[in-house]
Amino acid sequence: MTAPFERVSILGAGTMGHGIAHVCAAAGIQTVLYDIDLATVEAGLDRIRADLDKGVSLEKLTAEERDRTLGRIRLSSELAYTLQDTPLVIEAAPESVETKLNLFRLVEQRVGEDTIFATNTSSLSISRLASDLGSPERFVGMHFFNPVHIMKLVEVVTGDQTSEETTRLAVEFARSIGKEPIVVKDSPGFASSRLGIVLGLEAIRMVEAGVASPTDIDKAMMLGYRHPMGPLKLTDLVGLDIRLDIAEYLHRTLESEAFRPPNLLKRMVAEGKLGKKTGEGFYRWDKE
Repeated sequence: MTAPFERVSILGAGTMGHGIAHVCAAAGIQTVLYDIDLATVEAGLDRIRADLDKGVSLEKLTAEERDRTLGRIRLSSELAYTLQDTPLVIEAAPESVETKLNLFRLVEQRVGEDTIFATNTSSLSISRLASDLGSPERFVGMHFFNPVHIMKLVEVVTGDQTSEETTRLAVEFARSIGKEPIVVKDSPGFASSRLGIVLGLEAIRMVEAGVASPTDIDKAMMLGYRHPMGPLKLTDLVGLDIRLDIAEYLHRTLESEAFRPPNLLKRMVAEGKLGKKTGEGFYRWDKE
């Protein structure tokens, strides 16, 4: 499928940002990967290269395809350069309303009147994030999943003022980069986070209560419910700190005890046991 955009700018080169840049470039789109620190951008490119190298070793792509993908990615720590003539901006900054609001205020000053704004937030209100923009109809959620180059789902989340044309373009773009989009109305946690967080938090409560080990709880969901990955290993991959932030937001917003963060989760985050990125969470990980 032909992409509706020939160029895309990705704001944030962390776990999600570099993953989104990877799939966009692999789909033939000229991609600019931005972060405020060039070292962070270069680290993101290193992760993309490592994932592509693994794909080559597994014979899922050729060395030539890897090189073409890398050749479509440009690195930037200058916002003006990043946004020059871009028709689509995908933000993958930390899950903070103020951080995202401030970033999109800067973005809107530097792009054309037809540029589409997308946020990769997994739980924050699309309508709230679009509220300060002069053109909220051009704002949409595009929630990708980690690891982006493997996971097929993208939630296209429509805010109160998101136009039908913006939604159509976001859906078409997701399909053009090999993803399966679903359209979700703006609501706390959308569809996936709201369901996934409940499962993950209950799994943590089971560990806390000594019901079973993390390995056996994950095995129950994988073998009993055909989940490709257990909720505790997934929590390690996402990051316990991120899971805690989302749980606190949903608990506060939905006023449901189902989303109250377990004490074990809060304690592990306070101890710096954040999952794969720190080498330890519910599992031990070799630091890369």
